[in-house]
Amino acid sequence: MTIDHLLMNIDQKRNLRIVFMGTPDFAVPSLDILIQHNYNVVGVVTATDKLAGRGNKLTESAIKKYAVEKGLRILQPEKLKKQDFIQELKSLEANLFIVVAFRMLPEIVWQMPEFGTFNLHASLLPQYRGAAPINWAVMNGEKETGATTFFLQHEIDTGNIILQEKIKIDDEDNVGIVHDKLMNMGSTLVLKTVQAIEDNSVNARPQSTVDSQPLTIHHAPKIFKETCLIDWNKPIIEIQNLIRGLSPYPTAFTYLDGKVLKIFAAQMSLQSTIHSPNTFKETVDRGLSTVDLKTDHKTYLSFKCADGYLDILELQLEGKKRMKVDEFLRGYKFTTTT
Repeated sequence: MTIDHLLMNIDQKRNLRIVFMGTPDFAVPSLDILIQHNYNVVGVVTATDKLAGRGNKLTESAIKKYAVEKGLRILQPEKLKKQDFIQELKSLEANLFIVVAFRMLPEIVWQMPEFGTFNLHASLLPQYRGAAPINWAVMNGEKETGATTFFLQHEIDTGNIILQEKIKIDDEDNVGIVHDKLMNMGSTLVLKTVQAIEDNSVNARPQSTVDSQPLTIHHAPKIFKETCLIDWNKPIIEIQNLIRGLSPYPTAFTYLDGKVLKIFAAQMSLQSTIHSPNTFKETVDRGLSTVDLKTDHKTYLSFKCADGYLDILELQLEGKKRMKVDEFLRGYKFTTTT
C-alpha cells in the first residue's frame, strides 16, 4: 500500500461523538471498554433513579454509578419522546448512539445520529428476539448462544446485523453464568463494532441472509411469574433447563406445605433407584395439584417428574434464606407424610 493510500485511509477515519444508552450491570463493561479506549462519549442515557429495598431508598442504575465515577454527562428522561429530552440529546451533537440493555427507542431518537444507532443483543439473531434472550436460550437447552450488534429499525430486534460472536453453553451453566460470559464478550463486540464504524468498514447484512437459517425461530418474550412455576409432570431435562434458565433470577419455584419454594440448582436424582428405609414419599401442595417427593431428612430432597426424580441442590423457602439442601433439611419439619 502506498503512502498516498495510507493518508487517504487516515483522512476517511470518522471522528465519533458517542451517546451511550444502558441501565443494568450487563451494560457497564460495554461503556467501560469505550472509555478505556479513549472514545469520546459525550453523554450517557439511563433509567431514572428508583425507590428500592427495605428502606425504600433512592437507587441509581449501574450505568449511572459508573458514569458518575467517570465524570460523564448523564441524562435520565422519564419519557423518551418529551421535547426537552430530544432537545438536550440534539445539543450533544453526537453522531453515533449505542444501546446496551436499555429500553425501546422511538424513531425520533434512533434516527437522530449521522452514523446510526446500534444495539448489542444477547443472542444470535434472528434467534431469540425479545426481552429475555439469555433466559430462553438456557431454558430451551441450547448448547451455544452469542451476541449480535445490529442497526436499529422499526420492528424490534430485526435490524441489519453488523457483527456476531458465539459462546458455548456448558451443561452446568445457569443463566447467571451465561449472562456474565455474554456481558464480557459483548463488550468486546461493541468495541469491534465502533472501530468498524469509525473506519467506515461496516458491511451490515439483513437477518434473512444469516447462514444456516434454522427451520424454527425461537423467541424470547418477557418472563412472568407463571413462566417460573415448575410443572412436575414434565420430563426431568425440561425441568432442569427451566431451573438453570431462571437461576439466580427470577428463579423457578414450586410449593412446599403451601409456601413458595424457590429452586436454584438441581440434578437428576441418584436416589430414584435406591430403596432405603430412610426414604419416604410425601404429597406436596403445588397450588393446582400434588407432587410426590422423597427425602431422608438429612442429605437429599427429590421431586418426582414425568420420567424419574430430580434432586434439589439449592433452594429457598418463603421467609427463609437461600441454602444448600442439607442445611435446609436439618431445620425443616414436613407437615404430612404418606
